[in-house]
Amino acid sequence: MFSPKLSTIPLLFLYGSAAASPFSPSVNLYPRAACSGNTATTRSEWCDYSIDTDYTTVVPDTGVTKEYWLELTDVTVSPDGVSRTAMAVNGSIPGPTLFADWGDTVVVHVTNSLTTSNNGTSIHWHGIRQNFTNENDGVVSITQCPLTPGDSMTYTWRAMQYGTTWYHSHFALQAWEGVAGAIVINGPATADYDEDLGTVFLSDWDHLTVDELWDDAQVNGPPTLDNGLINGTNIYNETGSRFETSFTSGTSYRLRLINGAVDTHFKFSIDNHTLQVIATDLVPIQPYTTTVLNIGMGQRYDLVITADQASVADNFWMRAIPQSACSANDNADNIRGIVTYADTSSTPTTTGYDYTDSCDDETANIVPYISKTAGTSTSVTAEEAGIAVTTAGLFKWTLNSTSMLVDWENPTILQVLDEVTEFDTDDSVIELSTANTWVYIAIYTDLAVPHPIHLHGHDFYILAQGTGEYSSDVTLNTDNPPRRDTAMLPASGHLVIGFETDNPGVWLMHCHIGWHTSEGFALQFVERYDEIASITDSDSLSSTCSTWSSFQTSEGIGQDDSGI
Repeated sequence: MFSPKLSTIPLLFLYGSAAASPFSPSVNLYPRAACSGNTATTRSEWCDYSIDTDYTTVVPDTGVTKEYWLELTDVTVSPDGVSRTAMAVNGSIPGPTLFADWGDTVVVHVTNSLTTSNNGTSIHWHGIRQNFTNENDGVVSITQCPLTPGDSMTYTWRAMQYGTTWYHSHFALQAWEGVAGAIVINGPATADYDEDLGTVFLSDWDHLTVDELWDDAQVNGPPTLDNGLINGTNIYNETGSRFETSFTSGTSYRLRLINGAVDTHFKFSIDNHTLQVIATDLVPIQPYTTTVLNIGMGQRYDLVITADQASVADNFWMRAIPQSACSANDNADNIRGIVTYADTSSTPTTTGYDYTDSCDDETANIVPYISKTAGTSTSVTAEEAGIAVTTAGLFKWTLNSTSMLVDWENPTILQVLDEVTEFDTDDSVIELSTANTWVYIAIYTDLAVPHPIHLHGHDFYILAQGTGEYSSDVTLNTDNPPRRDTAMLPASGHLVIGFETDNPGVWLMHCHIGWHTSEGFALQFVERYDEIASITDSDSLSSTCSTWSSFQTSEGIGQDDSGI
């Protein structure tokens, strides 16, 4: 699959600042048009707006476009000292962080140079609502055909939210080959802090590629992975290096936590320090404190940490602990970074906080800062998650007994433009024709496996979440419930979400465990069908699909997963 002659490149750590490479051919970090944002003591402010501004209906008109160039390449890397092939964005795993301000327009030019692996690609902007820009959502078989090796395409979207999120490939398991990176959208915050440390990107890692593990995963279930990484680095046995960051006593820091793992639910902590949580996904919340934070795959948390432990020690462990209740990792107690108060770090001797191994969500602690009441719905659509086994003995995940199987060459958005009105059963389409009505979806399972459920195109309201099968007796919380784009379906439990049909497009909802997505744990909403064609560039869509179709045929490339 990969050439052994590829040279090894270093993993670049792009942490809280921009490097030149993502912005070639020229650096385009434009200044704000109107104001400087906020200061350490005025984080609730943002130009003529504030944390009290309802960001779901009001967006600053900055007049600024942030433009980036990303190139995907086949590489050889050693993030924990053990060499293997991978895929990188601008030569980096994770890829470069993209920065914007609330209200900016973001333009990203993506070039597919995966000519050794011969992979198609797409880039999804996780959590970005893509209001009336559905064609830029970046999901193969849903909103586009794969981008052919050697070709480029441009994504354009508006930063209508603020906070922390990430981008990743939405082609097969490619995101977990390394095609992923952070997004920071500056805006107001619900707590003050002195400095923004940037993103801490958590991921799991194996010394085989996810493509090499795929066949076994389909037959035997998710494999036990070798290691985990913090911002693209860790140790393995006696090789590799730790992620490190420095604290100055008395300073408060914003840390933006992202779980980009294929199949690991982490508990995150920094020994002896307290975490103040100020945002979940891209939703500002009433701040709360904890010492150990649950973070499922695809989720993000913005934290404020005060450096007030210099009298205790000079060095502290930062811990990302896979939860054995739903994650298997051979290096589970050693996915660590170092926080140092000293000029030169040394190995910490601090002790971690006690915790109960579990794959919980933070839902009980989350109160959105902008209070909203969920609208009413006349019914709840129930979807039971289960497992089927094919005649070849391969696992498939199902919703209401259907495992999604969509076609790279014929994405749903193209079918809409072609005026297809009856979709194949395994396209797993739910049509939502009426504008600005409320939809309630209940996902439940009797299997003892939790799932991070991610919805594209919307922040959803968590109306109910708990153990046991969903029934009409389950009480729904509509009074300012937690809002986010990724939430846990508990093991042997249920998750009820609600959202308003205020964004025309074709929107995927799926489990964010990579193996499960590829095994069909997904459905899609065709929202406001009659409006989709008018907001879609049919020429660009058709061109990408035509090029991919010719490439797939000429290269004899087969599709062996769900298509997403």
